[in-house]
Amino acid sequence: MSSPSTRLLLGFAAGFLSHVIFQGAFGALLYAADVLPGLSWSLKPVPPFGVPLTLSLGFWAGLWGIAYTLLEPRITARLGRLAGGVLFGIAPLLGHWFVALPLKGAGIGGGFLAGAVPVHIGFHLVFGFGTTVLFGAALALLPRASRPALRVVRN
Repeated sequence: MSSPSTRLLLGFAAGFLSHVIFQGAFGALLYAADVLPGLSWSLKPVPPFGVPLTLSLGFWAGLWGIAYTLLEPRITARLGRLAGGVLFGIAPLLGHWFVALPLKGAGIGGGFLAGAVPVHIGFHLVFGFGTTVLFGAALALLPRASRPALRVVRN
């Protein structure tokens, strides 16, 4: 079993990379299909600190990755690793719709525009999938202290 701090670091990295890799690729596919007006990767600075948009969103995705790490044992026990992770992707969507957008003055759900809702849902399901895959892969690569040493038995 890995230490709690290692799990939290891996969760942050999985969330951050899920945003950059999985959501970025999903956005590129939607852009290629003329569903999105631009690519989802952006170096445009955002207030209040002027951090590039992709890094800002990646930071928040990393924090959601930490939340996933904390909930992962219970989610996996009830729903399985992949299904639980994909469904976890709905949590950041609800936070975006009901907390972030109203704080930015866009109203709940940004008005729930019919064309945007399926895109938002898709991005967040992909985020949950990516976070689950990356977190699981990172855990699998960790050395296990409890793994028994290989013993050679000679007759």
